[in-house]
Amino acid sequence: MSLASVLTALGGSALNVALPQVVRQTHAGADAASWILIAFQLTTTVLMVVFGRLADMFGRRTMYLTGLATYTLASLLAGLAPDAWLIVALRVLQAGGTAMLLTNSAALVTDAFPRDRLGEGMGVYTASFSIAQLVGPTVGGFFTEHLGWRWVFWYNVPIGLLCLVWGALVLPRARPAGGERGLDLPGNVLVLAGLGGLLLALSEVTRLGWGHPLVAGGVAAFVLALPLFILREGRTRHPVVDIRLFRDPPFALGTTASFLNAAARISVLFLVSLFFQAVRGEAPVPAALKVLPLSVAAMAASVTSGFLQRRLSPRTVAVIGTSLTLTGLAGLLCTISATVPYAPTAAFLVLIGLGSGLFLPSNTTVLLDGVPSNRLGIVNAMRLMLQNTGGVVGTAMVLSVITVPLPAALHDSVFAGTLSQAAPTAIADLVIGYRWALGCMTAVAALNVLTCLHRARPAAGTPAPVDANRGRGQNGSVSAS
Repeated sequence: MSLASVLTALGGSALNVALPQVVRQTHAGADAASWILIAFQLTTTVLMVVFGRLADMFGRRTMYLTGLATYTLASLLAGLAPDAWLIVALRVLQAGGTAMLLTNSAALVTDAFPRDRLGEGMGVYTASFSIAQLVGPTVGGFFTEHLGWRWVFWYNVPIGLLCLVWGALVLPRARPAGGERGLDLPGNVLVLAGLGGLLLALSEVTRLGWGHPLVAGGVAAFVLALPLFILREGRTRHPVVDIRLFRDPPFALGTTASFLNAAARISVLFLVSLFFQAVRGEAPVPAALKVLPLSVAAMAASVTSGFLQRRLSPRTVAVIGTSLTLTGLAGLLCTISATVPYAPTAAFLVLIGLGSGLFLPSNTTVLLDGVPSNRLGIVNAMRLMLQNTGGVVGTAMVLSVITVPLPAALHDSVFAGTLSQAAPTAIADLVIGYRWALGCMTAVAALNVLTCLHRARPAAGTPAPVDANRGRGQNGSVSAS
């Protein structure tokens, strides 16, 4: 699970650093540059619940291996793409494979570990994403500078093939799913139309405005699909999303915290890497090295979070993590400038990394611990759907806000990392855009702290709807208590 998670997460973090060269060599505009990042997150998000339900029905092994094969093939083709918009299309295909992987990974780990060791297992699994963040920027910078941006996609191929063969050999074959099988096709269509429309509108509203047909159509699709989806899911025997889960305050607050945490911190690596290229005029590799403290801290915190959960409750660890993230973002907001020394920036990146590394495994443990085995896929998919929605919203917000103070003619230079050469006098305006973006991210992080503090004090005697089947049998499966 961890190796394949490193593979998929590595692609995104490496591409963040390589994006300016992709933009330059494919002659892409600001629109295509934004969509190379946003299309992947949007597609992954809207497909989560679909694949989560399918995995619970037909087995996680098949879904997992299919996802690996899809991601590997899309990586090969993306490296051959002649223009930016074809890269966007292949990133969509990559996202489909990634959705199959992510929906199953945490569920497989949760199903395999005994309850008293789940925090440690989830911490090690989550650390794999931190490893990807640690290695990804360096790998992306190295390939971009020495071999070309296409290798940011091509290096995925041999690793993907290794994961595919290894997974086929060692992953246990799934037992037939218990209970009735059924797939709510109308519900899945409503998810794709409603959530996809909302994310599309949020991604483009700053650039196009609310009156543009694309933005207005996306909002209309969401407004029409949401009540129909709620009505449908309350009546069907096989709902895509069990909306009754959201009646439980701890579950609702936990998934909300996943959304807010992702929206607050998901764009930090991209922002800082782009800052040192666009503002300081640095090459991709030095810029990538500047963001390593965040990834190192996140990896260390993820590995140790499970042991910390033996002394403190997972909810308490999540509160500590969100507080550290808030402190780091507030520090970046207060110190960001064209001449800021690197030392304080590195210190605040460490705080954000520590917070992320503590929050993700502890929050996942809270949400998945005690979920029946045959429901792990869909519950984990619901968590990931909201988390990825937060990531899409956060990325769209950052990509739009940082260029607002600049003339439209300079937007392409920002994403190409050449603003310091093209228009040195505009650097001060870009720094203002950075302050606005970091201000938004800090406000979201503060709201997340409040959410986690409230979730850490659940009302006495309030049972979670998924706890009715807590307890694990001797074979590691979840059994009724």
